[in-house]
Amino acid sequence: MFAKLQLKALLLYCFVLMTQVVLAQSKTVTGKVTDDKGAPVVGASVLVKGTKVGTTTDAQGSFKLSAPASASSVEISFVGFAAQTVSIPATGDITVSLAPDNTTLTDVVVVGYGTARKKDLTGSVGSVTEKNFNKGVFTAPDQLIQGKVAGVQVLGNSGQPGAATTVRIRGNSAVTGTGQPLYVIDGVPLDGRSARPAVNAQNIGNTPVTNPLNFINTNDIASIDVLKDASATAIYGSRAAYGVVMVTTKKGESGPPKLYVSASTGFSKLLKKIDVLNADEYRGALKSYGLNYGDYGSSVDAMDAITRTAWNQNFTVGASGGNENARYRVTLGYQNQDGILRKSGLKKYSANLNSGFKFLNNKRLGVDINILVNQINETIAPVSNDAGATGSLIGHALQWNPTQALKIGDSLNILAGDIVNPLGMSEAYNDHSVVNTVLASISPYYKITNDLEYRILASANYSSGVRRTSIQSWINLNDVKGKGWAGYANNELLTKQFTQTLSYNKKISSSFNLNAVIGYEYQSFSNKGASITASGFQSYPGLDYTDYLQGSNPGNRNISSFNDPVTELKSYFGRVTLNWKDRFIVTGTLRSDGSTKFGGDNKTGYFPSFAGAWNITNEDFLKGNSFVNLLKLRVGWGKTGNQEFPSGASQKTYNITSGGLSQAQNANSSLKWQSDRQTNIGVDFGLLKNRIYGTVDYFDKLTTDLLFPTDAVQPAPPGTVVTWRNIDGNVSNKGVEATVNGDIISNKNLLWTLGVNATFIKNVVNGLAAPISTGSLSGQGLSETRVEQMANGHPMNVFYTRHYLGLDKDGQAMYEDNGNTFYYVGSPIPTTILGLSTSVNYKKFALIVNMNGAFGHKIYNNTINAYLPAPNLGSRNIEKSIITTTPKESLSNPITSSSRYIEDGNYMKLANVTLSYNLGNLGKSLKNATIYVTGQNLAVFTKYKGFDPEVNTDKTYNNVPSAGIEYTPYPSSRTFNVGINFSLQ
Repeated sequence: MFAKLQLKALLLYCFVLMTQVVLAQSKTVTGKVTDDKGAPVVGASVLVKGTKVGTTTDAQGSFKLSAPASASSVEISFVGFAAQTVSIPATGDITVSLAPDNTTLTDVVVVGYGTARKKDLTGSVGSVTEKNFNKGVFTAPDQLIQGKVAGVQVLGNSGQPGAATTVRIRGNSAVTGTGQPLYVIDGVPLDGRSARPAVNAQNIGNTPVTNPLNFINTNDIASIDVLKDASATAIYGSRAAYGVVMVTTKKGESGPPKLYVSASTGFSKLLKKIDVLNADEYRGALKSYGLNYGDYGSSVDAMDAITRTAWNQNFTVGASGGNENARYRVTLGYQNQDGILRKSGLKKYSANLNSGFKFLNNKRLGVDINILVNQINETIAPVSNDAGATGSLIGHALQWNPTQALKIGDSLNILAGDIVNPLGMSEAYNDHSVVNTVLASISPYYKITNDLEYRILASANYSSGVRRTSIQSWINLNDVKGKGWAGYANNELLTKQFTQTLSYNKKISSSFNLNAVIGYEYQSFSNKGASITASGFQSYPGLDYTDYLQGSNPGNRNISSFNDPVTELKSYFGRVTLNWKDRFIVTGTLRSDGSTKFGGDNKTGYFPSFAGAWNITNEDFLKGNSFVNLLKLRVGWGKTGNQEFPSGASQKTYNITSGGLSQAQNANSSLKWQSDRQTNIGVDFGLLKNRIYGTVDYFDKLTTDLLFPTDAVQPAPPGTVVTWRNIDGNVSNKGVEATVNGDIISNKNLLWTLGVNATFIKNVVNGLAAPISTGSLSGQGLSETRVEQMANGHPMNVFYTRHYLGLDKDGQAMYEDNGNTFYYVGSPIPTTILGLSTSVNYKKFALIVNMNGAFGHKIYNNTINAYLPAPNLGSRNIEKSIITTTPKESLSNPITSSSRYIEDGNYMKLANVTLSYNLGNLGKSLKNATIYVTGQNLAVFTKYKGFDPEVNTDKTYNNVPSAGIEYTPYPSSRTFNVGINFSLQ
């Protein structure tokens, strides 16, 4: 018994001794972390240097941990602040004040597969943050940067809510396809197409396409970076010839949960009308021409009848929070934008979740998760790109006789013949689409060392669209009257991505820094759909024709479907940046793309770039200079590509009809990407303590190996079996772009800033074997007429038509060589693009003004040409200037294309003006409240007679895009909005 007691006592003694030894080998470290204003930093990471021992700060910014006895310091870090290493004192707490890390904000831009400090850039990159976005009602991110980045032109193709835009970076070089840049959302390259089905409605035609970026809530965007030269874009290889736009969404902020609220509402009105005759002027014109018919006794404004005051609402509610090891941000959005045309508009529902987590004691393992879900409901007006003589809705309204009543009593005045009542057309046409989109990505990563990180990005982007369109049988359209017409279509798009990168960022010595990334990427793209059209319906009150397609005449049904060959892209890429003393910087990039679009003889493309920069400011002869604070010279060269041609373009393809197979396309094993080589020389500067700063770049871009679907002749006759080829010829874009920003007044209460960007560009085509026609006109007397060419020695899409010389004494049009010879008579490609932004901040008030414009180009007014000529008088309306022209134009003057309808396209637009007042913090919970009022499209300074000089109706012919043609577009609107932003904590 005594022996047992002695053994227990011995064991107890050993345990106490061991505990004392352990305690003697560790020590308790406590402290508090605050920001530069003394507020506690919640969730800051505290790590004992050289160990895996760590913790995070609590709600008071305090921490407590047990450190090894040998520990001498701790490392403290938090997102948005500069990390600090602090010595552990012998006694007492550690008190640390973290300073903001400005390099994580405005001094960092997003580039391909990573970020870079602005001072490390060797390429040309334009960056716009949320603070400087355009203000107002927008459905897609490309609209946020209109007029904001030198070298970038953004055109609204249509006034329909949600309509697509045309974005050109450093000129136009697309002989086929859209010429649009590659968009990358949080590291995920997009397909560039929308799943909304196209509909060619009976006797109306194709409506403008929707914007494929509509699925993004613009309130979720933190910054947009535009990669312009080949040095910046080459890492995206065969898809980067037209530039790359990097969109970065907002991320979660560490700290207590915060609720963010953004709400706005307002209205829109028609921006401008085309000058047509009112009822009294029309009667006077009839009398002037001696016509005793055409006056029906009424007085109507058909454009007023189909337009309205359009209301909009936009709400976003978001929440974010977490700590250094687990952060989240979730938002819900709702946008409801009525169109200024009756029965048109857009509703958008969006949800976005992004989160980031770190694991293990050393926090080297992490994962980022992003999920974006969106539904867009569109109601689409019957406004067509290619309507024939009977016109679409705008054509109907413009040519409606203003003395003819739109209604007789409560009934629509439906005329005999082919004059269509625009109010009746609006009532008879129904067009709805629903597009659902999910973009999801997961990106796990592991920091092998402090300098070496391995990351995986897996993503899927799925979009499905359904569209129902119908035209009632009582409207007087050919093949619709007495029959009705309906179309139903669905499309599906799916993009899958798997990317692996290994990145290394190491300060090799006090003078030398190495930043490198290598990676592998696989992407696949699929696109399929089906549609049915039908006519010959019996009417069932309360039902739309698309509700009972089976009730149509069986002989009038057409069914079609498609499933494009799946496109696969397999790539290897790498980039190395060497920085010596922040004086000399060299960047090299190489990407290898293997695409199933390419022919068998060209399975892989290689896309290199090289660039260097000299930071002259850091040279001894400029150090301490009080006038020059930044002077940096950049030079770069690179090669990129464009594979914007149909999936399976290098293969033999067939159409399947009820009659069997018919060949649609020949194979071409030598087909390859379109090549783009670019040289860039740039200067970044800052003067007078950086109160004046900016960039100037010269670029020289040459596009070769042009992609074109052709056979022996062009244009190819209908039914021709085409072959996609790389044809001879090249497109050159050379120019200078400059951005200058400055603080005009800067003191305690008043800050006035001004920013101007300008681009001067020369576009020319050379080396083609023969001109390529495009720019199809539409409307009465203009069928099968084309007014544009790709021709050697001229800009792209140069106008090619008769040279109008005026009217002779009999009121007949005169043309050079009697109209038998066509001439090159102007270019739709601007030679100068301007953007201007200014802001005035006085105490809590802020005024922001943004303008943009384009100069040195022409516009073809197909609207006036087709729908408002003199021969209309007596049955339809005419353009007002006809009755003031001397000599008086003859009513027998033929309708034809000519330079008469080519107008000066120069314009400067007061794009948006915002006046805001910062209410600040209201009480303990409501923070950073701001109220504002915004006006969009307030004024347009131009001589152009159409709705809006910022126009680009799609008048493509044989896959060749057009430019600068207006044809009865959905008109632009002027918008006024009021809103409020605040957060709750």
